[in-house]
Amino acid sequence: MFSPPPCWREFRSAPVNIETATIADLQAAMAAGTLTAEKLTQMYLERIAAYDQQGPSINAVICANPSALDTARALDAERKAGKVRGPLHGIPIVLKDNYNTFDLPTTAGCQLLAGSIPPADAFIVKKLRDAGAIILAKVNLSEFAGGGSIGPAARAAGAAAAPLPPPPTLTSPRHGANIPGAQSTVGGLTVNPHDITKTVSGSSGGTGAGIAADFAQFGMGSDTGGSIRGPSSANGIVGLKPTRGLLSRSGIVPLALSFDTGGPMARSVYDIAVALGAMTGVDPNDAATYSSAGQAPQDYTQFLKVGSLKGARIGVARDFFGQNPETDRIMEESIAKLKALGATIIDPIKLPPPMMGARGGILTLMIEAEFKAQIAEYLATLKPGYPRTLGELAAKAADPDSYYRSDAKRDGLKHNDEHALDLTDPIYLAAKNEGLAFVKTTMMGVFTQNHLDALVYPTSPKPATAVGIPGGGGGSGGPPAPSGIANQTGFPDLIVPAGMTKDGLPVTISFFGLAYSEPKLLGYGYDFEQATHAIRLPKYTPALPSDVTGN
Repeated sequence: MFSPPPCWREFRSAPVNIETATIADLQAAMAAGTLTAEKLTQMYLERIAAYDQQGPSINAVICANPSALDTARALDAERKAGKVRGPLHGIPIVLKDNYNTFDLPTTAGCQLLAGSIPPADAFIVKKLRDAGAIILAKVNLSEFAGGGSIGPAARAAGAAAAPLPPPPTLTSPRHGANIPGAQSTVGGLTVNPHDITKTVSGSSGGTGAGIAADFAQFGMGSDTGGSIRGPSSANGIVGLKPTRGLLSRSGIVPLALSFDTGGPMARSVYDIAVALGAMTGVDPNDAATYSSAGQAPQDYTQFLKVGSLKGARIGVARDFFGQNPETDRIMEESIAKLKALGATIIDPIKLPPPMMGARGGILTLMIEAEFKAQIAEYLATLKPGYPRTLGELAAKAADPDSYYRSDAKRDGLKHNDEHALDLTDPIYLAAKNEGLAFVKTTMMGVFTQNHLDALVYPTSPKPATAVGIPGGGGGSGGPPAPSGIANQTGFPDLIVPAGMTKDGLPVTISFFGLAYSEPKLLGYGYDFEQATHAIRLPKYTPALPSDVTGN
């Protein structure tokens, strides 16, 4: 049985504010009897009620969990009986709607999968439930986690054919235009709580916006080419794209398993560390997790220490600067802070041009090929009545009565089905076997040659841009962006809020390291976070009286 640390049992007379409280703060209050899981769940539900479909209409939630309060009451009864499952006992969370849940639909944002109840929880979801987490809702995403459209092929086939529409009206974000960010035929368009005319980035934009707007304590995203990092940056929260293999992907709707990984998104490095430790473990249904044996602590909070940056050798990847003066200003201030905290700054680090040139082509080619094959494998697990192949998805989307209101999405499915390479194609195999090895080996060489502990760079080279403008917030297109490097190497990337632009948009810093360096990165991110406290509650989702216990 889990034994709470002594600090959790200390009485806390001060009220708990869910906007700033960490999981440790919440557990201390629940241990003291001044907060219950039911009360905490209700506090978050009130924020969702106030801001998701009302007020600014953030539109992050696809499906609310009608059993959330019942689950909270059951967990309160367990606590009262002396059973505390662990640090996530009674903690409300949200899931990107590509995580299988046995009791809620999993649609990947696609209306063709509306109402689909998978046979079982994803491996990660089961571990979270077993740890005592309460699933509040499934949240919006780019359809099939494919960036601003269905998938990479849509950008090639449909982007030119379907011009981008004007920004939506601020009173009705639900529509079907082809807009970069978290947008789907199930959930419509999610808008940024810092500025509702701005993108939330893709594909985990529903999670990013929901956590920034304080709809849950933390949430789960998935990342294939930047889909945790872009939304974390655009919405100004903490996020982790972990080492490939640290977390199981079984039960997550695949986009491309050579790159896919799940990961936590939260408002503090502490909560990321707690969530991560609850989810690690070898999964026999995901061979990638075998490499994590012996390298996956169950308690990452032990690495969160002020002073972690002292003596660390931190390289500055200058290739990703120079695209926005406000982002660059905040990054220069952040680098100065790292130096003040005792880090040795190696500046500049210029990444080898051949590696920079190889990034986009390898990623796109492989995602298109793997999505065609792997989505069929996933669809085969669903109940009768749902499409079984990418071709069937494309055919149904092309129906004249289709809910698809964007030619780009329809054309993207069709193009991907007709033109994606087979997984036996020599070009695909060369990209996978030689291309990825080249990128990974080159990046390891950069670390070795410069004796680096981590690289830093702006997670997104520019803040979130207006809805309808490509490349907004998170490296989803345009000039050089770093997001694909972590996927092609399989290495981890920790995102931490760094500051706000003069226009009130968040900028984040990435701490990038070698495989299974999460303990080190979390320590660096925590040290930086505690020195800067740069996270901000979005102006469109301000505090409510119910956010504080006792009110």
